[in-house]
Amino acid sequence: MKQSSDRADAHRSAVLARIGARGPMSRADLARELAVSPALVTQTTKRLLADGLLVELQTTPSTGGRPARLLGLATTSGAAVGVKVVAGHVTVIEAGIDGTVLRSVTDPFDATAPTAVGELVEILRRFVATSRHDPLLGIGVGIPGSVDAQATGTVDSTQLGWQHVPLGDILRRELAMPVLVENNVNALTMAERLFGQARGHDDVLVVTIGTGVGAGIVSDGVVLRGATGSVGEFGHLPVVPDGPVCQCGAHGCLEALVGEHAIVRDAVRRGLLEQDGTITDLQALADDGDEGARDLFATAGALLGRALAGAVNLLDPEIVVVLGEGVTAWPYWAAGFEPALRSAVIPRKRGIVVAVETWQDDRWAQGAASLVLSTPFDAQGRSGEQGRLVRERMNVSSRTEQAEVAR
Repeated sequence: MKQSSDRADAHRSAVLARIGARGPMSRADLARELAVSPALVTQTTKRLLADGLLVELQTTPSTGGRPARLLGLATTSGAAVGVKVVAGHVTVIEAGIDGTVLRSVTDPFDATAPTAVGELVEILRRFVATSRHDPLLGIGVGIPGSVDAQATGTVDSTQLGWQHVPLGDILRRELAMPVLVENNVNALTMAERLFGQARGHDDVLVVTIGTGVGAGIVSDGVVLRGATGSVGEFGHLPVVPDGPVCQCGAHGCLEALVGEHAIVRDAVRRGLLEQDGTITDLQALADDGDEGARDLFATAGALLGRALAGAVNLLDPEIVVVLGEGVTAWPYWAAGFEPALRSAVIPRKRGIVVAVETWQDDRWAQGAASLVLSTPFDAQGRSGEQGRLVRERMNVSSRTEQAEVAR
């Protein structure tokens, strides 16, 4: 029953996102564009109309049958803030109710500083103050680490050097807004489910490569969290006994072999880069035809492909979506990735689709904003009291817009 409700939530979110992006649409057009049955669209839009999130508009001209009624958003003024937090910078976006990114800023950020959380508060305070939406529905925050629950938002992150940081409570108190906090890859997976290449699939594996390696898992339409909110720690899959030390303290983790720092470390060791070289420098060498640089990326790709084959065999996804900062060098990763993956998955899964998505940094923050935008359909109650406050703000926004139209 719970998973059925989650699938319905995703369908409702997809309907809102599509109408928000394309404008008023008929039920038949929605069914065609979302690749679902007309009966499902009718059921989904009936609930959205009852909830006051959609309204029926004028009819479209008939070509012989009954004229089709167009459906539109009850409010277009709602917006949410999404925040991507990493060790060296913070990206903040404002997203419309359909998930469209309206504006984006990136500020330098030192997560290890004693004043890091206070600095994050000030970054968000400045951003919120320049919004044209009143009220904003809420703030979603994506964190590279474990989060106890979206509604409370206590964070443990080895990448940020944070232990038991009550981030959600602090942001709510300082900004006087609903705040939802989630593992960044889980939040990104939600955005992919609603707006990206995972839309329309109920079983998906989202893999991110870059500074770290992560995974988000959609099973039967549900974005999984695990017992402690840390499902999908793909980068900490043990690969090589007594291998390089990982930031988690273990040895030989996948991330310690194919993460950005690991690849740069190996490039320095081979003499391809100076000590202050970067992954961008290494890619430039590969672009110029340097075989050593290309071999490093291909080796990382082979390790990733073999590890991912195990995940595919275990989870049986319909599609794998690969994205993250690392995909800018994907042609060089692919040389090792494809043969390693296809040879290691069991025969009936060798045709698994791997969609590599062109990287946009603000997609992480869009995922965080999705935490807020999806709360009207939170059948699981993951958003708790914060979700209730978001829904109240959405209702205020809708009533305000309707009053302005009436005037």
